[in-house]
Amino acid sequence: MTFVLQDHAKLVSFFSECHELIGRKKLQKMIYILKKCDYPFSERYQFHFYGPYSEELTLRVQELINLGFLEEEKEKKKGFYQYRYSITEEGQKFLTHYNINMPDMDQWIEKMKGMSSRFLELIATMLYFDNRPKEEIEDKVFTVKKKQNYTREELERAWEFIAEMNVKH
Repeated sequence: MTFVLQDHAKLVSFFSECHELIGRKKLQKMIYILKKCDYPFSERYQFHFYGPYSEELTLRVQELINLGFLEEEKEKKKGFYQYRYSITEEGQKFLTHYNINMPDMDQWIEKMKGMSSRFLELIATMLYFDNRPKEEIEDKVFTVKKKQNYTREELERAWEFIAEMNVKH
């Protein structure tokens, strides 16, 4: 059983360090960005309307909720629903059964939790196209994220964060 739920344990570990996370989009982008920084998350991503998206991550999180390891609260906000995630006591117990050696994510989780989903979407989109030169990545962002109206300043801040996280592009 140890290996069967290994990927679930990695996510529970993330939520354990997160304590609480608000937003499905934010969750998707944070895991993607950490994955791009060589944190050992295995979920596969495809480019989607809001940038990189993993159906596997969505399903795994739902499984963790069904198992009672995560709690999901749905809140109505200005005409839309917002989701709040937190680890349960059962989730903490579950982690004690796994000897997963996750690198420390604390500082990055805290920084990203303080960023807007929109800004994380920008960073994740830039990282999705990281096999291209910087100028091409920026052109691609302005093309595929035209409606977001990202500014040059936002791109610069995103590049600074990417450099700070030491992501190779």
